[in-house]
Amino acid sequence: MIQPFKPTTDPAYDIFRSERQPLNSILAPETIAVFGATEKEGSVGRTLLWNLISNPFGGTVFPINPARRSVLGIKAYPNIKAVPEPVELAVIATPAPTVPGIIGECVEAGVKGAIIISAGFKEIGSAGLDLERQIIEKARGKMRIIGPNCLGVMNPHTGLNATFASAIARPGNVGFISQSGALCTAVLDWSFSENVGFSAFISTGTMLDVGWGDLIDYLGSDPYTQSIIIYMESIGDARSFLSAAREVALTKPIIIIKAGQTQAAAKASASHTGAMAGSDEVIDAAFRRCGVLRVNRISELFALAEVLAKHPRLPKGPRLTIITNAGGPGVLATDTLIATGGELAELSETTIAQLNECLPPHWSHGNPIDILGDANPERYAKAVEIALKDPGSDGLLVILTPQAMTDPTQTAEQLKHLAKNADKPVLASWMGGDEIAAGESILNRAGISTYRYPDSAARLFNFMWRYSYNLSGIYETPTIPPDEKGIPNRVLAEAIVKSVRHKGRTILTELESKRILSAYGLPVIQTAIAENETEAVELANAIGYPVVLKLLSETITHKTDVGGVQLNLLSAEDVKWAYRAIETSVREKAGKEHFLGVTVQPMLNLNGGYELIVGSSIDPQFGSVLLFGSGGQLVEVFRDRALALPPLNTTLARRMMEQTKIYKALKGVRGRKSVDLRALEHLIVRFSQLVVEQPWIREIDINPLFVSSEQMIVLDARIVLHPEEIAEGQLPKLAIRPYPLQYVAPWKMEDGTPVTIRPIRPEDEPQMVQFYQTLSEQSIYWRYFHLMALSRLTTHEWLTRLCFIDYDREMALVAEYRNPATGTPEILAVGRLSKLPGVNEGEFAMLVSDPYQRLGLGTELLKRLVQVGRDEQLERISAEILPENHAMQRVCEKVGFHLRRTRELVKAEIDL
Repeated sequence: MIQPFKPTTDPAYDIFRSERQPLNSILAPETIAVFGATEKEGSVGRTLLWNLISNPFGGTVFPINPARRSVLGIKAYPNIKAVPEPVELAVIATPAPTVPGIIGECVEAGVKGAIIISAGFKEIGSAGLDLERQIIEKARGKMRIIGPNCLGVMNPHTGLNATFASAIARPGNVGFISQSGALCTAVLDWSFSENVGFSAFISTGTMLDVGWGDLIDYLGSDPYTQSIIIYMESIGDARSFLSAAREVALTKPIIIIKAGQTQAAAKASASHTGAMAGSDEVIDAAFRRCGVLRVNRISELFALAEVLAKHPRLPKGPRLTIITNAGGPGVLATDTLIATGGELAELSETTIAQLNECLPPHWSHGNPIDILGDANPERYAKAVEIALKDPGSDGLLVILTPQAMTDPTQTAEQLKHLAKNADKPVLASWMGGDEIAAGESILNRAGISTYRYPDSAARLFNFMWRYSYNLSGIYETPTIPPDEKGIPNRVLAEAIVKSVRHKGRTILTELESKRILSAYGLPVIQTAIAENETEAVELANAIGYPVVLKLLSETITHKTDVGGVQLNLLSAEDVKWAYRAIETSVREKAGKEHFLGVTVQPMLNLNGGYELIVGSSIDPQFGSVLLFGSGGQLVEVFRDRALALPPLNTTLARRMMEQTKIYKALKGVRGRKSVDLRALEHLIVRFSQLVVEQPWIREIDINPLFVSSEQMIVLDARIVLHPEEIAEGQLPKLAIRPYPLQYVAPWKMEDGTPVTIRPIRPEDEPQMVQFYQTLSEQSIYWRYFHLMALSRLTTHEWLTRLCFIDYDREMALVAEYRNPATGTPEILAVGRLSKLPGVNEGEFAMLVSDPYQRLGLGTELLKRLVQVGRDEQLERISAEILPENHAMQRVCEKVGFHLRRTRELVKAEIDL
């Protein structure tokens, strides 16, 4: 079972500053008012009040009932104004029409949080929606609300039970959040029999106010919470969820079971991409992007919480080694491992040779390692010791079935010591009943996850490595696509889009589509327009034979196949014939007015390569979604594709490709050379940039994108714009905030040295390593309030927190200088503005390279951070400065900060 977790007392752990969390008024209140408190047997109001007073949470409860002087022996009050003390939390269980008025009274009385248990809101239709609008108006942003239509919340560590459940959860280290109140009660009942404990137990209801992002942030800062598990029915605010989950998943696993996996029929679409992007696939892509792990069974939620809590060393890949004393269980585990996406580790020659020396001659000589039914503890131990050293393995599953020679208890003792120092996770499946119970208990106490069935262990191993894979993808340092002069040409792309919209069209011609792709550095096939037969011949002569002609129309752009004859044209006479055939075909089918001419393109040699599709479309929850996969005419038949959310970097682009089957072929198979995967990554990154920067584009199809070891070229493309009636403010928003180009600008230091001040990006990690090497001990001490070793400051783990930022949560500006001697960029200074949770304020911090101090860099960075704060509509920016750091104090005063001095610190503040 999940082991008790002791909270840390290290202030550095509290990176989210939990003392400022606004949800403390709901999950850790000192005073509570219960609206609807009554003595009526079986009522929600009575159960709520009884749960609060029978499980002391260290605070005071005030029943609110205008018809009674006391409820359950406690003095009652007619309304919130009559309560003699300030109240932090209101728990409301009154008829829905009364709730808006109660919320308004609570806001006036200074109540900071509310839990609306009552039902009868948007789930009943328009009348309920109107009540919800009234509640939001009454709250006026001064109160946080959980619900309505929810079970309530529990904080088992304080004894708070603000629910109408029959009992309070056991204290533990799992934060549980559910949109289903009924599921909450079922999980609660199950947890008692399984001895599972919780740090928080939260029923969200319809999430009128407090959403996933708020709750994940809160539990991320809660020292009692070691992992977060969620039952989710709807995503709500996608950007808030992704932002919080990405931040917290780095230190605490988030495991979700998402209802509604059935793919709904796609809406009518003008492109392959739009027709293929199913909402459930998009949710999977979103979860991968933020490091969240999705499971399909309720039992897996808690099993994963346990295994991830016990195994801080996650597998680096999908390769599992299985050791067993019986063939059947090993085969079952193998089948499940392969079926759920894992791999059997291939034993090295050294490993096999060492196993030959210590195992009987008839062992399996492969993986699974069957050490035979008479295996004693010593044989198990030797096999485990050897298998753990094999570099081709990412994890180990040890299976034991009780046979005549088996000693489950002593084998567990041996495994306990070996697993303790292992650099990879070790799972165990002790199969049986009472005779293996003692050994199983030894393993559990030692922090080794145990399972009665080996297939369950194999399935959970796959979840573990997938979780590790997702996290490493988020924080793996990407590379920057090579510079190309004039790329991207945003002005050209915007001009083409504007021209098409001005003509009242939403579908771009193939040539227009390719010009936009070319503006963002995507390699497109040379294409020209011929409006008559003579021009077609002239263009074919200029391009060089063979060529291909394709129809150019106001309404459609497609390849034309006349009478089954491929338009692979080798001469001027061929071109004339093809032009006339296309023109005649259009006249017969659509009328002359639909014919604009033809496009003329070179005929390429497409042998030895692959046809891919790259595209984008709009998801109603997450905005723009990217697609990559096998392309060509059978794209919707094979359905070999992966989805991702923009913006992408090269790491995320490669992870997207790795999700597809064709990726293996792209790496080279059956004598074919590998395609240039790095160039393909860069192409996808630039495509992502196009999608991000051109919001009027609704859908894009590049199909096919032809790739081989020699070339990479867009053969066909189609771009669809949003309808003309949509206003710019109504365009879909990206689920992940893109790189803030508006904060990129040149500047000159006081000595005339030119720099570019811009937001930091993940690709800056190598430059940040060099930057820290330029800092003196004094500069480091003034920034971090204590000395820190350079070896720590330049670790990948440290730098991910600095470079891989969420622009919704913080902004870090760097001053970049391009060294004329080396041509390489160097970072000279960094300034950071971080939003504080729960208050509309921010904190700033700054570091300037020692050789470039006193040249105005610090002042300019701080000015720009203040402007960022204004743009983000913050109310105040502050910083804490050491008293001896006079230079930073002077910079603050120049920019307009007010300084408050104490003996220990100087507090700098500016109201915006």
